Amino acid sequence: MILAAAERAQTAEQAAGAAATVPKDPAMAAVTANAETFVMMILLTLLAAITLAIIRQRNMFGVVILASIYSFLMASVMLALDAVDVAMTEASVGAGISTVVLLTTLYLTGSVEYPRPRSVAIPLFVSLVVGAALVWGTIGLPDFGIADAPIHKHVAPTYIEYSKKHEMPPNMVTAVLADFRGFDTLGETTVVFTAGIGVLLLLQGGWRTSGNSRRDDEDNELDIDGGEA
Repeated sequence: MILAAAERAQTAEQAAGAAATVPKDPAMAAVTANAETFVMMILLTLLAAITLAIIRQRNMFGVVILASIYSFLMASVMLALDAVDVAMTEASVGAGISTVVLLTTLYLTGSVEYPRPRSVAIPLFVSLVVGAALVWGTIGLPDFGIADAPIHKHVAPTYIEYSKKHEMPPNMVTAVLADFRGFDTLGETTVVFTAGIGVLLLLQGGWRTSGNSRRDDEDNELDIDGGEA
């Protein structure tokens, strides 16, 4: 939210000079708003369709590819909401690195899911309760996108005001990420780095296990061939 407010403030400053020379066109503004709404509706519809496809899919390779497409569409949604930094992170980590890691995992395991017959009543009940709780929690939130929301009146104005006086960062978003929220960014980077190292260690163990099993199979084949000879 803070980054979005900073981006909006920076965009407003950049457009201040252009607004003085370019006359405002309410019709064009309405067309732009309608186009953004239409694009958002298409993206959300595609996200819902891919979610249903992932639930119905039993081939793990298909699930990984659909999850990658989901991450790409989510990055597009973040881009449409002017959250460029989040969109870049989602595209690189969600659609890029995660897809490579999951495909590597499929190479070490299997690509087909064999579901066990079991009741879906409890998972369905838990999902409905959690979904209802999330919907209930959003009832008291302010309207989406309004500038006078409580979260925009806390530390965001201070960040925006001090970012104008900052000389090192090239823009307001960089000032917030690298300076005002430097420790927070460092913590997030540490978490992602630790998770990546853990995944690599798990995959390395899988490679060793897979390689040992393959060597054992080859040794068994050689023993069988030698016995028959």
